[in-house]
Amino acid sequence: MPLEIIRADISKVKADAIVNSANKNPICGGGAEYHIYKAAGYDDLLKAREQVGPLKVAQVAVTPAFALDAKYIIHTVGPKWNGGDSGESLALADCYRGALDKAQELGCQSIAFPLISSGVFKFPKDSALRIALSAIGEFLQTNEMNVMLVVFDRKAFEVSEELSSDIQAFIDDNYVQDKYGDVNRYVSNRRRNLQVEQEERFYALEAPQCDIPDEEPHRILDREEFVEEDGAADECVRLCVKSAEKSLESLEDILAKPGETFCNKLFRLIHEKNQDDVEVYKRANLDRKHFSKIRSNVNYRPTKKTALALAIALRLNMDETADLLARAELALSPSNRGDLIVMYFIERQKYDIWEINSMLFKFGQPTLGA
Repeated sequence: MPLEIIRADISKVKADAIVNSANKNPICGGGAEYHIYKAAGYDDLLKAREQVGPLKVAQVAVTPAFALDAKYIIHTVGPKWNGGDSGESLALADCYRGALDKAQELGCQSIAFPLISSGVFKFPKDSALRIALSAIGEFLQTNEMNVMLVVFDRKAFEVSEELSSDIQAFIDDNYVQDKYGDVNRYVSNRRRNLQVEQEERFYALEAPQCDIPDEEPHRILDREEFVEEDGAADECVRLCVKSAEKSLESLEDILAKPGETFCNKLFRLIHEKNQDDVEVYKRANLDRKHFSKIRSNVNYRPTKKTALALAIALRLNMDETADLLARAELALSPSNRGDLIVMYFIERQKYDIWEINSMLFKFGQPTLGA
């Protein structure tokens, strides 16, 4: 997954590069920076940082990672919050861009960020998150790298209160506890019509018409009458067998045409919407390797979070999303809070996967992607 939001101590995360939200001067501060120094080896890291010297806001510098499970520590100085009118947002975005560019220059395949400036520098957490997701998402549109946004706990992870409350209200209004209830409210009309059509075709098969007189049905026939009627009975048996064979052929025809696979449907949608593979898999928070696996295997069966990520990338409506999921024998459920959050965004035609994932994380649900 190119961008993943995780809850962890950043000093214990494994990545090629760990980003340290540093002080301007070569000293160790508190919070995440202290944990990084402690885990890396305080004296060794402090000595390396002193050799770098003072840093300006948004400037980046690199030191060895020492005892961390990483190759490098990328230090960047985030802006202090000063009301929002002093260029803080641009400076914060530059911190992420600078660290990502440096990681790419170093040949890193993975990088872990804290939520820069959201601690002692008092940058509003919802704004800090929005800027982080925007800057990282912009980078990932043209580059390949696994990026982790690391928060210490969900209490420190704040999103728009208005949006969060709106989503909670949507969940409360639509959540269904009975798992045996109406599991999928959004089965497409096309699929329902197809099912009805198949049933009508099957039950419309005509029963054979036999020319056996029905007068006096209980009368015992004499020998001559029996021989005459026996011929009609043979004809009836023949017609019944023929009808059964016809029914079997019709059922076999139906079963022989089960419809498009998930992959066939996916790539037809990409073509119809005039999009290309790279555009889709990047918007779906998938990496190139994973998408190549989908492209090369017509019988590929996605997980729900991957299928939903692709539906978001293609900007499908609810019926189209339900149909795509059905191709993989998946469905949205009103008894699943994660599904309801995704449904909330699709109904409102909001297809920013970073925003969706931030809300899924906020509500303790799995995020979308690989």
